[in-house]
Amino acid sequence: MKRLIPILCLVLAVCACSPERYHVTQGHTHTYYRITYRYDRPLDNEIRDEIQRFYHSLNPFDSLSIVSAVNANRDVEVDSIFVHAFRVAEEVSRQTDGMFDITCAPLINAWGFGFKNMGTVTPALIDSLKTFVGHEKVRLEGRRVVKADPRVLLNFSAVGDGCICDLIARKLDSLGIDDYLVDIGGEMTAKGVNTKGLPWHIGINKPVDDSTQTNNEIQQIIELSDRRGIATSGDYRNFYVRDGKKYAHTINPKTGYPAAADILSATIMAEDCIVADAYATSCMALGREEAKRLLARHPELDYFFIYADSTGAFRTEWSEGMEKYLVK
Repeated sequence: MKRLIPILCLVLAVCACSPERYHVTQGHTHTYYRITYRYDRPLDNEIRDEIQRFYHSLNPFDSLSIVSAVNANRDVEVDSIFVHAFRVAEEVSRQTDGMFDITCAPLINAWGFGFKNMGTVTPALIDSLKTFVGHEKVRLEGRRVVKADPRVLLNFSAVGDGCICDLIARKLDSLGIDDYLVDIGGEMTAKGVNTKGLPWHIGINKPVDDSTQTNNEIQQIIELSDRRGIATSGDYRNFYVRDGKKYAHTINPKTGYPAAADILSATIMAEDCIVADAYATSCMALGREEAKRLLARHPELDYFFIYADSTGAFRTEWSEGMEKYLVK
């Protein structure tokens, strides 16, 4: 046994002196993910474990997930991820007077992805679905979900990528990592500096109508070194035009119909990415003027909007707090 001690000490000494360097963990689940971080070893397994924890809790397409059990009205105790996402959604619903709503899935399904069902959706169908859509029709009592109607369905897709960003960022924080960029499908959380020792640069795409979703033209670059979450919602790739008016794939949960789209892209910055994600979606449903009134009541949130003026030219506007993050 004594002969092994020097060897073991040498191994420990080598491990202890491993230099920190930047690593990248990337892959694809429902969307791409790419996490860049400075640490003394790769964290592929730990990061993928956090992603799987999210899916076990909130993936509506997995019959074994917690949210699927809730939607099927099975008696289930929800986990901490579910509780956090529900509480965020509940608060944003309250702040937006119901324009953000995680019970909206039946209406979204009725219209069909890409508005495939435009010719078949009727006022009678919308009215029938609205009887069991509404954030006030569901609540949490401890670790159990209580529905006012068993037909209520929950879908956390509007905050899903932001939620995963936060889970991974908190994992990195817990390991004492000071420099990272978490990118989940374009929603991001940044902290510290990049591989060049500079603040992270995050691009907001120019909202060009692009059905192939390959547009990479940048409208604005955001510079981040603070620990902040940033999320963008845009309908310029998924909309339809009727009687000369443009409608977005974002559904107005109050009317049951697609929202009129006067914001092409809404980028929100918040302490937590899940909050930024929820408010970005809300802004698209509210429209530009209502969104600005909402955000004026929330100085902890910053925004960058892209919209088209009466001539079709792109215009931008942003909050005073966003100014310091814009690369001129």
